Amino acid sequence: MARIPRKLVIDNFVVGVYHCVQRCVRRAYLCGLDRSSGKNYNYRKKWIEKRLEHLAGQMAVEVLGCTIMSNHLHLILRNRPDVVPTWSDEEVARRWWNLCPRKDKKGKPLEPTEKDLERMTKDPLRMLVLRGRLSSISWMMRFLVLLIARRANKEDGCTGGFWEGRYHCQRLLDEAALLACSLYVDLNPIRAGIAETPETSEFTAAYNRIRAMQQAARRNGAEGVDDELSDAEAADGWLSPIYLDPTSVGPPAPGTRRATNQGFLSLKRSEYLALLDQAGRQIRTGKPGAIPADCKPILERIGLSPTTWIETIQHF
Repeated sequence: MARIPRKLVIDNFVVGVYHCVQRCVRRAYLCGLDRSSGKNYNYRKKWIEKRLEHLAGQMAVEVLGCTIMSNHLHLILRNRPDVVPTWSDEEVARRWWNLCPRKDKKGKPLEPTEKDLERMTKDPLRMLVLRGRLSSISWMMRFLVLLIARRANKEDGCTGGFWEGRYHCQRLLDEAALLACSLYVDLNPIRAGIAETPETSEFTAAYNRIRAMQQAARRNGAEGVDDELSDAEAADGWLSPIYLDPTSVGPPAPGTRRATNQGFLSLKRSEYLALLDQAGRQIRTGKPGAIPADCKPILERIGLSPTTWIETIQHF
């Protein structure tokens, strides 16, 4: 069956949330333990995570969730074409330079000069194109996968495809779908049997959010667990916050490591992690399970049926 063109799935001019999946070529374990060769490429997952963090800090595309597996990765991305117009031409030029810098003879990125920035900003058509690219999910995926592929191929001393064609993409139309997808993505290592709990599921958004809570607890003591650290301090400072305050008005405030500080669910981080923990326990044991009584109100607030919730996550 023919794949739906990306332009029919993603609307670059409207804020939207998308679940993106990118697989390694032939589904080989090129980012984990390759069973055929015995080589362990787990350190490449760190490459991907660091690259994602860099892109989140430069582009108007927010990372709501992510999981980096051995042969594929899941991303939940939100494009923000409404944010780019608030950036000055100089900021747009500088952000683009940080994504596509000129390099010296040793391959080290150079800092832009005033002439470099002026050369970009004096062309209105060029600036319009760059603003569109900075809020494009397709361009973010391009910046992510090309760099990782080149770096891995250089290390392996080979050429050819590293990723299996273009990424798959699905738009998430409501909060119920977004919550189900977020839990599905965060629980991937547990479903695959490579982690027992969310706090040991490295290279997931949940792992970083739990680390941020632990950081706050160590700094402020047990009573300060819910205190928020600054973006620069928190392990999840480059990820979009979970809680979307329905009472907030006006444009979202910019973050230091992400496009904005706007959340995406009507759940607090502690509530989301509690729901994640309960779902993970039931999925890991392979039993149909039952939603605990203390979780039921959370599901009811966003219009979900507790009786079908676990099945929804497992077969998202």
